[in-house]
Amino acid sequence: MEAAKSIEHAFATPVELEPGILRLTLPLPTGPKHVHCYLLRGADGWTLVDTGLGLMETPWPEILEQVDGPVVRIFVTHMHPDHVGGAEAAAEATGAPVIQGRLDYAQCEQVWGSDRWPEQIAAWFTRQGATPAIADELIESGHVFADFVRFAWNPTLVEPGDEVDGWRVLWVPGHADGHLALERDGVLVAGDSLLAPITPAIGLYPESRPDPLGDYFDTLEAIAALSPRVSYGGHGATIEAPADRARAIAAHHDERLDRTAAFLTHEPRTGFDVSYDLFGRELPPIQRRFAIAETLSHLERLVAVGRAERREDDRTVAYTAPFSGGRPPV
Repeated sequence: MEAAKSIEHAFATPVELEPGILRLTLPLPTGPKHVHCYLLRGADGWTLVDTGLGLMETPWPEILEQVDGPVVRIFVTHMHPDHVGGAEAAAEATGAPVIQGRLDYAQCEQVWGSDRWPEQIAAWFTRQGATPAIADELIESGHVFADFVRFAWNPTLVEPGDEVDGWRVLWVPGHADGHLALERDGVLVAGDSLLAPITPAIGLYPESRPDPLGDYFDTLEAIAALSPRVSYGGHGATIEAPADRARAIAAHHDERLDRTAAFLTHEPRTGFDVSYDLFGRELPPIQRRFAIAETLSHLERLVAVGRAERREDDRTVAYTAPFSGGRPPV
């Protein structure tokens, strides 16, 4: 297989990146239009990292014919649909067990294993100021999307610090609470924890960890300290200087925190309101969902570091600039 550093969309064709590491790119209907999976050679066969989206049929028999050995295990970096949605089909095609983080699998069951999640998340976004039209769109799209996510029930569960065929399991939260990556010999298989040229979406969602952006800053600091030789991500290009990229993404979020803080006054504003300032007004409802979630992660980070205050009641969560001299009058 010819070595390739560029991101040519040779869909469903394994491409050798370096000895023992193949990239498998699969199509997506939206967003970056592709997702990268990886095949890692081991003594007993290949480890497949991530599985694509169940919405789009993956020709696993044809893919496996191009690989010189069996796929003996499947590792899921995180529970987002473009990474876990095809796990059931990949497991059936290969006969390989699926390995997933304990926290990540618990959230996977919560979101994709229940038909109640679209209504729950719509109600939560309404509390963040989303309009009824966006809430309705979230319910509709959520039910449609969930029908195509086929994760593997009862996988083998792993924890950070474990090893998978000689690869060290790292916890890299932020993009997803339970996001895991693999590291060995200066190679980071990063999932969506480190991307280029795009940046991973860092959003706040119901029942997630309270400060996902704070988590992500810790992840970026850890990657910079690890300073791997190369990083292979879930979308986009191979990253040849991961530590530099981690620092650049941290600077990007620092700048967005400053922008977010500048939009706060002493009048309460919802995450929905502030998302219009940060991301503009011309977004379809499903994209507005991600804009609100990203805005909320930045607002909550500002609260955590004392640069904003959260005000909430039974119906709405809102944010203000910090008040000097104590709490604002009720």
